[in-house]
Amino acid sequence: MNTVEHILENGWVLEPAGGLTGEAFIASHENKKLFIKRNSSPFLAVLSAEGIVPKLIWTKRSESGDVFTAQKWIKGRKLEPNDMSGEDVAKLLKKIHRSKPLLSMMKRLGKTPFSPEILLTQLQSKLNANLIKEFAISKTIRYLEQHVPEIRPNNWAVCHGDMNHNNWMITEENELFLIDWESAIIGDPAFDLGPLLYWYVPEGEWENWLNNYGMSLTESIYNRLKWYVYYQTLLSIQFFDSKGNEKDRIFWLEYLDTIK
Repeated sequence: MNTVEHILENGWVLEPAGGLTGEAFIASHENKKLFIKRNSSPFLAVLSAEGIVPKLIWTKRSESGDVFTAQKWIKGRKLEPNDMSGEDVAKLLKKIHRSKPLLSMMKRLGKTPFSPEILLTQLQSKLNANLIKEFAISKTIRYLEQHVPEIRPNNWAVCHGDMNHNNWMITEENELFLIDWESAIIGDPAFDLGPLLYWYVPEGEWENWLNNYGMSLTESIYNRLKWYVYYQTLLSIQFFDSKGNEKDRIFWLEYLDTIK
């Protein structure tokens, strides 16, 4: 924390903000409050300019070479699971997926699209042998392999990569933000849409939700949503297996059988 204190003016009080990635702090001085993070997403400035994350106040580099960012502290809450079916979520995700400045910045950072073929190859290399022996997993991998030629996006977009409701924040003024961009990729918009719809929105509401997003629920779109939710579910199983979290590993393993 000492490194953070060195880049702040006198009088600021720091406290850890928690979080799974990076180092985050809350800085307070009189009636001012900032959210400070070490080595956050390199395209935070574009996200801020687009109104996708809380306003970026400054970026500073410490003597050790670490980059710290300070954002406006917002009063609000994380979304609840049933909030995810809201029109505001659909419209913000539409804005993100259609953002040319965001896509341009990712390309300038040297990022290239993750095609379904690349994602599948990476997934197969991550899954350990014991998991592949599971019938539900081997069956799902065969499905992904068989249908990968059909998964063709109409356009590439910047995808957040983690649609968990805890990454969505709404302020007291009803401003909606999507935070924690460490998993962002250039990919098929269905990479985000599949998990969001399958995990949070009743299937009978998909058509209306996608209308708010600006997309029609065609057979092709449905197949892409299904492919990516299978993919993301296998990733979750691999993650929890690697952490020795048997309870969540079993939960997602059983979830595979509910996808249709």
